[in-house]
Amino acid sequence: MKQNRDSIILKTADQIERMRRACRVVVAVLDRCEQACRPGVTTGELDDLAHETFTGLGATGLFYGYPDYQPGRGYPRHTCISVNEEIVHGIPGDRIIREGDIVSIDCGVRLDGWCGDSARTILVGAVAPEARRLVETTTRCLEEAIAAIRPGLRWSDVGLIMERLAVRERLGIIREYVGHGIGRAMHEAPKVPNYAITPGGREDFILRPGLVIAIEPMLTLGRGQTLTLRDGWTVVTKDRKFAAHQEHTVAVSAAGVDVLTRS
Repeated sequence: MKQNRDSIILKTADQIERMRRACRVVVAVLDRCEQACRPGVTTGELDDLAHETFTGLGATGLFYGYPDYQPGRGYPRHTCISVNEEIVHGIPGDRIIREGDIVSIDCGVRLDGWCGDSARTILVGAVAPEARRLVETTTRCLEEAIAAIRPGLRWSDVGLIMERLAVRERLGIIREYVGHGIGRAMHEAPKVPNYAITPGGREDFILRPGLVIAIEPMLTLGRGQTLTLRDGWTVVTKDRKFAAHQEHTVAVSAAGVDVLTRS
C-alpha cells in the first residue's frame, strides 16, 4: 500500500468547500453541453460552448495545453469529447453528432486555485438497447461505488463492487485508464482503479476523511482492449465496440461521502 498512499494530500473542510465551487462550474458546463448535445451539432461546437461557460463563471480549463501548458503544445481543446467507440481523450472538432450516438464529455476546471473534474456519457436520441444498457451500467458502477464509501474502507473493496457489476452485465472493463486524486492539481495521488485490485497491494489505499478523488469507471460492449489514434490523444476500443465513461469528484467525510460534482 505504501507507494499509492505516501503522497496523498488530505483536504480540510474549507478546502473541500473551495473545491465544491470549482465542481459546480464543471456541473454547469456539463449541463449546458448535455442540453446542446443533439443530432447535427459538432463536437467542436460543444467544446466552444463549454469554454464559453466556464470562462463566464470565472474558471480556467485544465485540459487545454495539458500536460506542460506551453504555447502550441499539449492537448489542443478545452474538453475531451469521445463518441461511440472512443473511450477517453477524444479531441473535439468537425465530427457531427448523430441520432443513436453515445457521447462522453469530460471537463475539468480550476477556480481560485482549486480543481474540479467530471464526465458523463449522453444518449443522443433513440440509441440501441445494448448502448443504453452500457451507459446505464457504467452509471450504476459509479453510483454503487459512491454508496459504498466510508472512512476506514480499503479502495480494493470499492473496486471489487464495480468489477462484479460489470462482469455480471457481461461488459468489458477498461483497465489502462483510472481515476485519480484531485485538489490544487488535476492529478494527485492516489491512482484510483475502477476495477478489482489486490487487497493491501501497492495500488490499494484506505479511505480517510479529507481524501478527495475522481472516480471514473469506463466500460465497453467489447473486450476492453484499447488503441490510441494517430492524433496521439484519442483512445478507442480496439474492436471498435461502444464505450461509456462516467466520473464524479467525491470527498470522503466522517459521515461517509460528499459528491462534489452532483447536479
